[in-house]
Amino acid sequence: MSGEIISRSMMKSELIELMARKQNHLAYKDVELAVKSLLEQMSEALATGERIEIRGFGSFSLHFRPPRAGRNPKTGDSVSLPGKFVPHFKPGKELRERVNDSLSASRV
Repeated sequence: MSGEIISRSMMKSELIELMARKQNHLAYKDVELAVKSLLEQMSEALATGERIEIRGFGSFSLHFRPPRAGRNPKTGDSVSLPGKFVPHFKPGKELRERVNDSLSASRV
């Protein structure tokens, strides 16, 4: 496990709670609405093929996975899987550096 990072997931409700605590001049419901609206707008943009770029954070885009042959795990039969678009996140330089610096410091 030398290069593996053990982490937990932050749920949307935890993110909203944390943001509401840090922005105590905003009501919890307002923060909740802002987060949900942001995620909905981002989802809609990706669903219409748009790319989303947030400077210093990263960009969201779609990658196409071509059709391929798969296998049914229960029967072992070969199955044809159709091509599909999948969301892709590419972290920005500032985010990469911040994450790397933080995790590197915690390992020392």
